[in-house]
Amino acid sequence: MDQSVINVRNLEKTFGRGSTIVPALRGIDLDIGRGELTAIMDPSGSGKSTLMHSIVGLEGATAGTVTIDGKEVTSMKEPELTKLRRDRIGFVFQPLNLVLTLNARENILLPATIAGRKIDQKRFDHVVDTVGLADRLEHRPTELSGGQQQRVACARAMVGSPDVVLADEPTGNLDSEATSQILSFLRKSVDELGQTVVMVTHEPDAAAWADRVIMLRDGQILGELRNPTRDSALDALRDGR
Repeated sequence: MDQSVINVRNLEKTFGRGSTIVPALRGIDLDIGRGELTAIMDPSGSGKSTLMHSIVGLEGATAGTVTIDGKEVTSMKEPELTKLRRDRIGFVFQPLNLVLTLNARENILLPATIAGRKIDQKRFDHVVDTVGLADRLEHRPTELSGGQQQRVACARAMVGSPDVVLADEPTGNLDSEATSQILSFLRKSVDELGQTVVMVTHEPDAAAWADRVIMLRDGQILGELRNPTRDSALDALRDGR
C-alpha cells in the first residue's frame, strides 16, 4: 500500500504577469506520509502558505500536479474541491475565518453542520478539553482573546477526525502552555488516531514535535529533517537564511 497520502509533482505557482511576475513555488516535488506529522519551515516566509493553499486547490497551480489519496486535486472542478475539503480535510489557516455571529461551540461544529454530519460527543468533549475551551463554548469570537480564537479554529479542524489536517501557524497567537497543549493534541491525533497533519511553522520548538521537517526557501525545497529536535530545526532554519 502506498504510504503517502499527498503527492506533489513539479508544482509551480506564479503571481502577476509580464515584468511583474513573482514565482512563489518553483517545481516542488513532495510526498506527505500517511499518519505522520510533517512540519514545513520557510525562512523567506512566502512559499509555505502558498504550498498549503495549492495542495487543496485554494490557489490554482500554474504548473504541476497535486494528488490526495490518488485523486488529482489540480484537475478538479470547484464542486469536487469543495466536497474534498468538506469531507476529508481539516484547516487551521490565517485568517481564522470564524463566524462572528456564532458562538465557539457553533463555530467548532460548523463544517459538520454544513455537511449534515453528526460529531461524536466524546470526540467533541475530548477536543474541547484538550484546547481548553470547555468554559468558553457559549462565547462569540469578539468575546474571546486572540489565543482563544486560535483554539476554536484548531478544535474546528480536528473535531471531525479528518484524514488530513493542514495547519498554518496553529500556535501563532498562543502562550507557551496553550502551545504545548495544541502541539500535544496534534501529536496524539497522529499517533493514536492515524491522522495526517501538515503544519506550517517558523518555530523550532513546534517543529520538534514533527516526524519530519521540510525546509523551503524561495519556493524550492532545500532539504528535510527526520525526527527533528529543537536544535536541529534551529540549525536548519539558520542555514536556510
